[in-house]
Amino acid sequence: MIVIKKGICYIVGASKEYTKDLFLNREDNDLVIAADGGYDTLKKHKISADILLGDFDSIDDSPNHTNIIKYPIKKDDTDTFLAFKAGFEQGYKNFVIFGGTGGRFDHTFANIQLLGNIAKNKGRGFLIGNGCIMTAVCNSSITFPNDCKGFAGVFALGENANNVCIKGMKYTATNINLTPYTPLGVSNEFTEENAQISVEDGVLLLIWYESTEKFISYVDSLLI
Repeated sequence: MIVIKKGICYIVGASKEYTKDLFLNREDNDLVIAADGGYDTLKKHKISADILLGDFDSIDDSPNHTNIIKYPIKKDDTDTFLAFKAGFEQGYKNFVIFGGTGGRFDHTFANIQLLGNIAKNKGRGFLIGNGCIMTAVCNSSITFPNDCKGFAGVFALGENANNVCIKGMKYTATNINLTPYTPLGVSNEFTEENAQISVEDGVLLLIWYESTEKFISYVDSLLI
């Protein structure tokens, strides 16, 4: 498998809640995948998809695309998870997911689990919607630019997160352990410093509040 350094795989899902915030700063080595109804949203924004996949249960019209991968409605994986697999198989390590937080909460939670899966596969995924950004970090660190502002949350995802360090934020920590059952990391805040968050053993879910356009402007600094 060829690893595409710094390339982003954009996945656009079916949710309508983020439509006004859809913003892609697409580069030549990026990949855009429409997951089912995300095809309609991309058409509205006049953005072309490289791959269209899904069971097509939420598309308004019959898709007219040259690269279609169709799956049965009865399947184990969600359309978004299948889109991740398609991008990962092409060597992408960085994923930006639109339309994964609106509608049913079980789908939102499934996409949060997907962030953990991406992190465990030594990649980095970002879930955008409802005015916030989410990502996951596994046995590694992430550093935010010093112009990030507002609240941020740091949570253990799926299992205990051991030896967590938080630097450059309002509330700092050194080698603390977080569990999935206590909200110790809620309501931290960015300062005017570069914020670094790391975990030695486990997976962290990070949630912060940012406009899509501003996030896309600095996303390159957060990539694997």
